[in-house]
Amino acid sequence: MKPFIRHLLVICLGGLLFASCKKEAPINPAAPNPVARPQTELTTLLSENFESGTKAAYAAGTVTLSSGSWTLDEALIGTLAADLKNGAKSVRIRNTGSITTNFSLNATGTITVTVQHGTYGSDSNSSWQLWTSADNGATWQQQGNTITTSGSLQSAVFTFPASATLRISIRKTSGGSSRINIDDVSITADGGTTNPGNPGDNDNMLLGNPSNAAANVSAENNYLMVKTYFTLSYSRSRGTPNWVSWHIQSSDLGSISRTNDFRADNTLPSGWYQVQNSSYSGSGFDRGHNCPSADRTSTTEANSATFLMTNMIPQAPNNNQRTWANLENYTRSLVNSGNEVYVIAGSYGQGGSGSQGGVTNTINNGNVTVPSNVWKVIVVIPAGSNDLSRISGNTRVIAVNTPNTNDIDSDWTQYRTTVRSIESATGYNLLSALRPSLQDSLETRIDNQ
Repeated sequence: MKPFIRHLLVICLGGLLFASCKKEAPINPAAPNPVARPQTELTTLLSENFESGTKAAYAAGTVTLSSGSWTLDEALIGTLAADLKNGAKSVRIRNTGSITTNFSLNATGTITVTVQHGTYGSDSNSSWQLWTSADNGATWQQQGNTITTSGSLQSAVFTFPASATLRISIRKTSGGSSRINIDDVSITADGGTTNPGNPGDNDNMLLGNPSNAAANVSAENNYLMVKTYFTLSYSRSRGTPNWVSWHIQSSDLGSISRTNDFRADNTLPSGWYQVQNSSYSGSGFDRGHNCPSADRTSTTEANSATFLMTNMIPQAPNNNQRTWANLENYTRSLVNSGNEVYVIAGSYGQGGSGSQGGVTNTINNGNVTVPSNVWKVIVVIPAGSNDLSRISGNTRVIAVNTPNTNDIDSDWTQYRTTVRSIESATGYNLLSALRPSLQDSLETRIDNQ
């Protein structure tokens, strides 16, 4: 993470530390015509609104819909006033029912599945999961977290990589008599940014969506924001990201100077409070980058992108300028040594100790929460192609969790931990794009290199 001290210019000792330091400086306007990171092409694989189907009974059976044949088990096509729906129809599921595609899609790249869901009538909350199959239904794998359905229709968004065929199954897991409505299921794919034939490589969220963040205003404390140079989950009530995910390769590291153009993110939904450039002033905390400025030095545009306030947390100066800067510099040294890395960073809790001492819970008149902890997970692989398939039980994974205090040790290795420990503290499912057995292998050990 990283960031800044009010009205202070610090000359960072040595080129290494300078690359990570986050001190305030005059704004350097972006140079014209910057070269952007490659964009991806979005393809719609499936769009199902259930308007063309008819099934009046809960008993298991197949129904032909506009997208193809589906099996509905303990599920029917609902048309009643109590069925939540966009249009005239939606699916209604009871007990531990499910709806499953009987056809396979050709799916490669980063897949996004969006599902509208809500509670039927006055029924109580229910939970459900998304499962996928890459072998025509022979085996299945859960994607993302278990979803709790409560109230009116809202969106659940799942993002994961795929490199073969794809079937989906929406499975109600809570059982009981409470029912849920499912409507407007869509599946999109992007083809990756590089390496034709190896879609998904270098995607900023290749390793999964840790909190199942959704690009929907109803997910105001887990709001997915997909940027060109990083992806994040934003919390409206905290005024900070929950986590930020990005990829670093050698071409991301150039010679562009820091732009220092801290600014509000005007892409937040209308009506949401926008944390400002000056919101941390006088607080005793730096404007701490999640995705570092020095990880994006290939172009002025890339560097400037990291100075959005949606990429910042209130970070204790010594945590940011010493401990975290040392970890960031070490990470870039791995890239410069012939590797590429996938990074997920975030914060949690409330109450940090900045340069003014004591414990501070919020700043900016309560609009920004000061986290108690700052964490990061770094997956290191040799530079190459087919990234996801090259992650194995021998892959180096560095997990670090630091207290957000000013009396912190500058040696980041003192705060190494397991990915599983960070998951326990945050409730996130990190590295969810990997198969469960591989996750278990990588997430339960502490890096010692």
